[in-house]
Amino acid sequence: MSQLIKTSKESSVSITELMLPANSNFSGKIHGGYILNLMDQIAFACSSKYSGKYCVTASINTVDFLNPVEVGELLTLKARVNYVGRTSMTVGIRVTSENIKTGEIKHCNSSYFLMVAKNDDGTNAPVPKLKLTSKEGVRRFIRSLDRLEMKKKRKLSFHKDEFSYENYKEEVKKHNVVIDLTDD
Repeated sequence: MSQLIKTSKESSVSITELMLPANSNFSGKIHGGYILNLMDQIAFACSSKYSGKYCVTASINTVDFLNPVEVGELLTLKARVNYVGRTSMTVGIRVTSENIKTGEIKHCNSSYFLMVAKNDDGTNAPVPKLKLTSKEGVRRFIRSLDRLEMKKKRKLSFHKDEFSYENYKEEVKKHNVVIDLTDD
């Protein structure tokens, strides 16, 4: 039996929601946590659509809030699978807001969610191969791969059993921090 192959376009999902006062903070901006919740939902929908399986969030890579979202704006989230491993997928998400009165559109956030497909018994499930159909698709795939490799490298470099603060004494002196290990 041949393995299923899909394009990232087949995983594409978008949602638009009116931002209501109930989801705002005291300054009238939408809570970042509310936006993160919507991002997690669309990452689930996108990865589940692609894999045909229930998916869970394994990690989130970099969430930078670029512009505030105002009450009364339309928030649009667009997601697609950028990378696949054996059982995991990196879902790229772009968040924009639109002022209904002026039509101004702001890029609010871009983020990457690592999702894992699950079988009914909770074990990890294989996902379809990803067919890259454009130069942009190849760029997104390689960028996601690079992000995953950097994460692995960072984990190894700063593993608690291998890390020595002695190697970083001079670097630490350049920052607004004091090392006092008397409580250790």
